[in-house]
Amino acid sequence: MPLLHIVLHQPDIPQNTGNIGRTCVAVGAKLWLIRPLGFRLDDRHLKRAGMDYWHHLDWEAVESWDELREKLPSPRIWCVEESGTKRLWEADFLPGDVLVFGSESRGLPQRMLDEHPSRTLFLPMRPEARSLNLASTVNTAAYEAVRQFGGLPQQAVGVPRSIDD
Repeated sequence: MPLLHIVLHQPDIPQNTGNIGRTCVAVGAKLWLIRPLGFRLDDRHLKRAGMDYWHHLDWEAVESWDELREKLPSPRIWCVEESGTKRLWEADFLPGDVLVFGSESRGLPQRMLDEHPSRTLFLPMRPEARSLNLASTVNTAAYEAVRQFGGLPQQAVGVPRSIDD
């Protein structure tokens, strides 16, 4: 069972989705894609951004939010959106939680946010920053979630100990 479920609602940019796929592999998350997508799943940019991690990725594409809800093993859904009501680190994450992110151009539909009014999260930022890249936001949220429930090894794996290694 995945430690976490990452949901992208109608993502637009293949490079972001590829990078998010790599993050999912790194933290043990399953990636869910809700169609329509702004790219083809065989897009070279998607594969390049995911590098050689894509074959390790547990992922599934679904046609709608309703189809996804039927397939999700956990009812604990957190929507991450700039209009969220809680800071990301105020959430109390548990293994198996679902983190939902909107498309780069449109965000999440209001209907999805209204279904989870007490579980909408945001990343605070200075007023000069309009927004963060979707892949950066997913990375931050995924690592915060698994940090909270101790889902990662204490040491880095496969990383040189020094720049000279």
